Amino acid sequence: KMVVIDYSSPNIAKPFSMGHLRSTMIGNSLKHIAEKCGYEVVGINYIGDWGTQFGKLITAYKKWGNEAVVKEDPIRELFKLYVQFHEEVKEDEELEEDGRAWFKKLEEGDEEAVELWNWFRHESLKEFSRIYELLGVEFTNFQGEAFYNNLMEDFIGILEEHDLLEESDGALVVNLEEEGMPPCLIRKSDGATIYATRDLTAAVYRQNTYAFDKALYVVGPEQSLHFNQFFTVLKKLGYNWVEGMEHVPFGFILKDGKKMSTRKGRVILLEEVLEEAIDLAKQNIEEKNPNLKQKEEVAKQVGAGAVIFHDLKNERMHNIEFSLENMLKFEGETGPYVQYTHARACSILRKESVEFETCTFALKDDHSWSVVKLLNKFPQVIEAAFNKNEPSIISKYVLDVAQSFNKYYGNVRILEESEEKDSRLALVYAVTVV
Repeated sequence: KMVVIDYSSPNIAKPFSMGHLRSTMIGNSLKHIAEKCGYEVVGINYIGDWGTQFGKLITAYKKWGNEAVVKEDPIRELFKLYVQFHEEVKEDEELEEDGRAWFKKLEEGDEEAVELWNWFRHESLKEFSRIYELLGVEFTNFQGEAFYNNLMEDFIGILEEHDLLEESDGALVVNLEEEGMPPCLIRKSDGATIYATRDLTAAVYRQNTYAFDKALYVVGPEQSLHFNQFFTVLKKLGYNWVEGMEHVPFGFILKDGKKMSTRKGRVILLEEVLEEAIDLAKQNIEEKNPNLKQKEEVAKQVGAGAVIFHDLKNERMHNIEFSLENMLKFEGETGPYVQYTHARACSILRKESVEFETCTFALKDDHSWSVVKLLNKFPQVIEAAFNKNEPSIISKYVLDVAQSFNKYYGNVRILEESEEKDSRLALVYAVTVV
């Protein structure tokens, strides 16, 4: 069976903020969980590379931008211009019109508009790729919103064939009054399409391309109405496969109790948090294990792991108050604790290999059995996480396994010569596998 997962999907020319972490890591985790459950998975990064914001950005760049300055630090400088546009538009409403006009030019293929758009997109993807590498996140493809531009007219034609389009103040909409929802806007009065049109077109394209059984959209809860409208329009077209489509929302990462916002510039950059976590990991390594080989690589794994695990151990729908201090703790219920436990188990197996042929699996003590009983739950835990779209079920389970193993390690002489030795080592091996 086939699952398509749409996750991360940052906007071009905006920095990769902590706000993007949740969709990225939850989606990536669900991808691994679905694969473990035997599904074929397509991971799509539906990059926000189209829309009226590009008209605004081009306007801002033409008015206040400097090519040399932007080339030095593209994302940060483009983001500054985007924030400046939203500040200036309060005093000068004509800027909004300029932005709309530039986006219309972009839609019509104006050479200068397309050239600037391509440049913004290229620089953003370079930065995103670097961060995805740090996080260990992969995608099957990066088909963004712009990919569907040439397919939208065909989809609008399908809506017309089904007699679903109505005119409203010069715009084209699908009326959803019977379903108790506002109309779904398909084309604005100025002829521009909006993201609902692209999302609908993308869904049909994905079904035609992948014949998916399930499609998950790992997107924040503020888009709930959009997804309700989007799924309802597909139902009205008679597409049965919409039953397998699901919006997977999640709680926000809050700063001082408020949602982070790129328009107002209240944003914490994910790369800065990752760098700080990696630096802290380096300090810890220098203090506790100065002779360690591959310090840089280990620090990256531990630092990035701390940030990732902090996100995934929280239940998906819970809001998380941003706290570097909590995120980077290296003891307690954290990623580094789990990594340390795994390293401890691996170091035992480096000293002694497991002889499975002579293994009796005759473990009698309570500490061993506590670990065995937990490991036995592994398949059900994966299945529950898949059915509920809830990676935190696995994170909490892994913490339980780590704690149980550390008690076992502290109370059982694993390497002591006896008839149980191979069974004890086999248990250590099983822990490393999980």
